[in-house]
Amino acid sequence: MALKSSDQQLASNFVKLREIVAKLRAPGGCPWDREQTHESLLPALIEEAYEVAGAVRVNDTVNFREELGDLLLLIVMHAEIARESERFDIDGVLKDVTEKLIRRHPHVFGKSDARDSGAVLKQWESIKRSEKTGKYYLGDLPAALPALVRAQKAQSKVARVNFDWTDLGNVTAKVEEEIQELKQAVLEQDRKSIEEEVGDLLFAVVNLARKCKLDAESALQAATDKFVARFNRLEDELRKHGKRLGNVDLAEMDAIWNQIKTAG
Repeated sequence: MALKSSDQQLASNFVKLREIVAKLRAPGGCPWDREQTHESLLPALIEEAYEVAGAVRVNDTVNFREELGDLLLLIVMHAEIARESERFDIDGVLKDVTEKLIRRHPHVFGKSDARDSGAVLKQWESIKRSEKTGKYYLGDLPAALPALVRAQKAQSKVARVNFDWTDLGNVTAKVEEEIQELKQAVLEQDRKSIEEEVGDLLFAVVNLARKCKLDAESALQAATDKFVARFNRLEDELRKHGKRLGNVDLAEMDAIWNQIKTAG
């Protein structure tokens, strides 16, 4: 079947990107690009993923498009480095992910009666388990994920095999239980127990966010953004009165903070 002109342009653009990256890595190419390894590119890969997320959160279409391009560039760069050592190439990456999408969507490309998102996710996990050879269900949970993301992913995965509370009241009760245990550890001044209970409390709060169909990472990001914005306003108020951070006591700052909160 002949490609449509738009598909031909897409293919042409992707091939051009791959060729440019290969030229940058080739003898006589860019010294910086030639020095890069999978390991040296990891910080940039993670940073670009976060920049994509940042553009999405503020609905910045132009920046979103640019950041997706930067992320795609790093993916192609990683594939090119792998090709040079004859491990795999970008064509293999595309082939693998295409086959996986088809294999894991039998309700679209095959015979399956999964129609709602919950059934689809359980079906996905079932197919994924059949493909993996690891001993443990959570064995492929990436250790490098940010802690909140990793916690929520672990909870979501086990929920798909029915290890999950159905009543939200049980989840909130668990949060309250962990708060009480943390208070007791603080009273006992047991540093190891305090650290453990703080972790348990965070894990329980992540679970509460998940059960409320919220993304814990996004929720905390929004709360931090709100805190930063309010603190900036507090600093502005101090400047109006010729005062500076570090030279004002907590009571005065707290009064200004409460005014800012009341104002919204």
